[in-house]
Amino acid sequence: MKIGVIAAALVGLALFVWLLFHIGVESVWQAVAAVGVGGFALLTAAGLAVVGVLGSAWLALIPQAGARDFLTFAIGRQTRDSAGDILPFSQLGGIVIGARAVILRGVSAPLAFASAIVDVTTELMAQIVFVLIGIALCVVQLRASASTAPYVDGLILGTLLLIPGIAAFVVLQQRGSKMAEGLAARFLPAALKHTAAFGEQMRALYDSPARLAVSSTIHLLSWIAASGLIWLSVRLIGLHLDFFSCIAIEAVLAALRSATVFVPAAIGVQEAGYAALMPLFGLGPEVGLAVSLLKRARDIVVGVPVLLAWQAVEGRRALT
Repeated sequence: MKIGVIAAALVGLALFVWLLFHIGVESVWQAVAAVGVGGFALLTAAGLAVVGVLGSAWLALIPQAGARDFLTFAIGRQTRDSAGDILPFSQLGGIVIGARAVILRGVSAPLAFASAIVDVTTELMAQIVFVLIGIALCVVQLRASASTAPYVDGLILGTLLLIPGIAAFVVLQQRGSKMAEGLAARFLPAALKHTAAFGEQMRALYDSPARLAVSSTIHLLSWIAASGLIWLSVRLIGLHLDFFSCIAIEAVLAALRSATVFVPAAIGVQEAGYAALMPLFGLGPEVGLAVSLLKRARDIVVGVPVLLAWQAVEGRRALT
């Protein structure tokens, strides 16, 4: 693991611990405990439903795939997210593991890795739209307060800086430039990235604008559905936050996570974002930190068994 990644993880962890004690361990725990076992089970099930939507977005890119393949790509997406959320590396490593998961279920390696990259592209395209929607909602809901004006201006500036980078990422992949190949080399096996089959799969996927549009649309719906998890978490704690505010919060956090993709599992970044944003919408920072901890717990409860199962299947395959 690179020194920079380790340093980012340690800084994020230190920020997380500081936030926990600064806000108050007892108040945060009370908010988390209010959810209860049944509420947490409901929240976990809702999270799995969102993963199903994400799997559908990946599936929509595959011309020869059908409804029967839904489970394959839902498992692949859950494995990708679990690796990014739990294992000690950035989200790029999760993309590799997610592609490996669908390979184990019969998808060819070139198609698995090519579609994983294109799926990231369509998700980023949807994220641009989602973040813009979220910032618009922030402006509408927060403009009445003079104290939040600099914050809103910062969000707009951050988005303007984010969009050119995402657009360049898409264009470079489509044109197959050397810079895009360098990016691919960071998270594709060396034996695969130079094969003709991989290039053909990439071109075929990008040559289907209708499928790209469908995948991006499904991803946009998944971002909105993820906002519902914030709404549900707050409701289970016993408080209320309107759905439009949840969309605004999720959009800001999405932009923040993209800007700090080098921080493993966004540790500390996610917690700071929730704790800072909740007071802007009338709730205490302890609620924000509790929502973040519930998300972490959900990721662990689902992710650990998924990764263990993936590793077991990989191990069995290596022995055969």
